[in-house]
Amino acid sequence: MTMPALKIVEPALEPHPAPTSIAPPPVAIVAISPSFNRVARWRKGLTLPLGRDVFEALWPPITGMIIFLSLWAFFAPQVKTSLGALPGPGDIWSAFTGLMVEHSAARAEAAAAVAAGGLYSGPPTFVDQIFTSLFTVAMGFILASIVAVPLGLIAGLSKRFNAAINPLVQIMRPVSPLAWLPIVTMVVSASITSDNPTLAKSFVISAIVVMLCSMWSTLINTAVGVASIDKDLLNVGRVLRLGWFAKLTKLVLPSAVPYIFTGMRLSLGVGWMVLIAAEMLAQNPGLGKFVWDEFQNGSEKSLSRIMVAVVVIGLIGFALDRIMGLLQTYASRNAGR
Repeated sequence: MTMPALKIVEPALEPHPAPTSIAPPPVAIVAISPSFNRVARWRKGLTLPLGRDVFEALWPPITGMIIFLSLWAFFAPQVKTSLGALPGPGDIWSAFTGLMVEHSAARAEAAAAVAAGGLYSGPPTFVDQIFTSLFTVAMGFILASIVAVPLGLIAGLSKRFNAAINPLVQIMRPVSPLAWLPIVTMVVSASITSDNPTLAKSFVISAIVVMLCSMWSTLINTAVGVASIDKDLLNVGRVLRLGWFAKLTKLVLPSAVPYIFTGMRLSLGVGWMVLIAAEMLAQNPGLGKFVWDEFQNGSEKSLSRIMVAVVVIGLIGFALDRIMGLLQTYASRNAGR
């Protein structure tokens, strides 16, 4: 009797499941200080250390100024004028210190005169004329902003009003301050007839000329800023039935603030340039009159003093532009809050 063959059945091999990705352990989020982050990025070669960043930012302008002063010191003695050689940087510094000494002496004389019960009647010093010019340009700039910003808002909101004043703006904008000065002088002289007015005629003339020449940048930029507002915002204002004042303060001004301050920044720069010419011709005390008086004086120190005034005018213009830039940044960040 034969035994049946045994059939061995092997168990089916089940395929191993595909390895699953192992989730990384949770990582705690730690706030990293900017300085630590900068150091870490520097170690990885992604950025420069803080000191190197400062060096990279400062060496180009410092190098440019050194090269400019060196060329100025080299070529200035070779330029001959009717008042002698063109002053170099050292001569300018000597003239500046001399003007500061004169200012200190004048202040001492004024203090002594006041202590004696009298009044100081000496001529204004260089420092006094700097503050006079700053006050004059501030008055002209304020007047220009008071006139230009409302007109720009209306022009941006109304196409018809914009079309009506646009030709006038384009015609008056390029007029030189030398052309405005005689007209303003005659009008102010006819309007102010008092022998002892509150504001001197020369000051009023200079301020109005600054206003007339500097207001156009603010007006144009304000109109462009208002006209470029998203129409959806204005539609939302109509849906919410906002009043005119609410729409102006909540929708229009926050959107147009960067444009307005850009125009005001340009206007202030133009006004500062115009002021010097206006003070020269109107004989209003200020840096312009100081330059003109030194030119008429024709002494050995006049050219150096004029150059001092030129440098100071440039530095003040740069400082005013930086101040307006900071105000523009602050106003843009806080608009609509």
